[in-house]
Amino acid sequence: MRAIDYFDKGADASPDRTAIRDGDTSYSYCETRAVTKRIARAMWAGGMRGEQPAGIYSHNDARVLFCMLGIMRAGAVWVPVNYRNALDANVEYMNYVEMEWLFYHSNFRDSVAEIKARVPSLRNVVCIDKEDGGNPSLERFVARGAGAEEFDWADEFGNLDRLVGLVPTGGTTGPAKGVRVTTLAWGTMTEMATHYWRGETTYPVCLNTAPLSHAAGVVAFSMFAIGATNIIMPKFDALEVLQSIERFRVTHLFLPPTAFYNLLAHPEVGRFDYSSLRVFLLAGSPVSPDKLRRGVEIFGPCLCQSYGQTEAPMLLTFLDAKTLAAAAAGDHPERLQSCGKPTSAVRLAIMDDEGRVLPRRELGEIVARGTLVTDGYYKMPEATAEIRSHGWHHTGDVGYMDEDGYVYIVDRKKDMIISGGFNVYCAEVESAIMALPQVHECAVIGVPHEVWGEAVKAVIVLRQGESLGEEAVLAHCKARLGGVKAPKSVEFWPEIPKTPAGKVDRKTIRKPYWTEAERQVH
Repeated sequence: MRAIDYFDKGADASPDRTAIRDGDTSYSYCETRAVTKRIARAMWAGGMRGEQPAGIYSHNDARVLFCMLGIMRAGAVWVPVNYRNALDANVEYMNYVEMEWLFYHSNFRDSVAEIKARVPSLRNVVCIDKEDGGNPSLERFVARGAGAEEFDWADEFGNLDRLVGLVPTGGTTGPAKGVRVTTLAWGTMTEMATHYWRGETTYPVCLNTAPLSHAAGVVAFSMFAIGATNIIMPKFDALEVLQSIERFRVTHLFLPPTAFYNLLAHPEVGRFDYSSLRVFLLAGSPVSPDKLRRGVEIFGPCLCQSYGQTEAPMLLTFLDAKTLAAAAAGDHPERLQSCGKPTSAVRLAIMDDEGRVLPRRELGEIVARGTLVTDGYYKMPEATAEIRSHGWHHTGDVGYMDEDGYVYIVDRKKDMIISGGFNVYCAEVESAIMALPQVHECAVIGVPHEVWGEAVKAVIVLRQGESLGEEAVLAHCKARLGGVKAPKSVEFWPEIPKTPAGKVDRKTIRKPYWTEAERQVH
């Protein structure tokens, strides 16, 4: 099916149910569908034909979802724009995908003025919340489509090869690459999400507080397919999230681990009722097992994890709430370090650098096959070929699979530290440090060392009001990890630098230690 068909099926089943709630304003599925049809008609009236890239540049707002669905209904190609990115990075990406449409919030009018001057392919610019100079408001824009012909561009097979999105990678090792998300891959993800994330509830309510320009937008779309109410928060605020779970009887919540840690650390976390939660999804990076145990204690047996990447979104693996809760209670506690089992529409394997599939428990790169996987990077055949070697999609993640089929991610290949000839994985060291109750978050990097090539360094942010010394951290890690993997030095920082996608920015953390080095590895 086309992407928009999943929304329409939810709307057909529950036309009067609330689809979106933003502040004090609510929109039913019937009303939301009507808005998205008006957006699509206005795009067609404005000359939209074929797979034209259409971006959305806004903080969280109900109109972001309206425009996302309208773009999909029109048959354009959704391009999520991360407003946290540097302007130059966004301009570079828009020129690369030859963006033709841009829907934006007036908070970003200054940036959009520069974007219009620097992106020559951009022909249609709409401000979603108000009139903005020569750019029409969304309200005035949709009025242009009144009476316009509605195109039925669907085919009997569901347009499987048509592009739904051109989604940027993180760009941590260079300019972002555009991942070609086809209808087939998007549909695979949506259908698996409706299976794995349904949560056995009649009236799902999903709280959206992570940026809709990233994975939260994917989650919100998937929730429409099961008739959920999507509640929009403009940004993450730990106390507001905790209060909102109780206030709205939230059943579904997605957060990256860093935001989850902020909830756990909040002094009022024990005040509210979380009994409505059915699916508290953690994704984006590995989660500390000790934090998972604490999370189950506070929020109940609702925590689950999924593993995916832009090239294979969200659901390469899934660790269900029942298994996670059992592990937290002591039944196979090692599974707290797992991201779950491969989902139904993919095959996963562990592969060495020569292309050999490795047996259980052996460490290698996680590779995948299946309809969830992208058909490649936009206009980058060499980069596409690089992730396609040996007939599998290469994730760039290092891990292993146990005898029961659970997958364990050890680290990103590029984040591995080679110290004295031994491989040290940052995530393993970080997990050990996160077990200390005084630690809020941490990042582990390799720094230059004359003898070992690289030495392991930990950068730690303490919980508010806590104290901890370097020697205590070193002793704890040496006892847990041994002398090779334990950090050789520790620094305490007020915060950990993050990428615009909210992940630890190791490149920024590493930079001051490598300024005098001839290369970034030893």
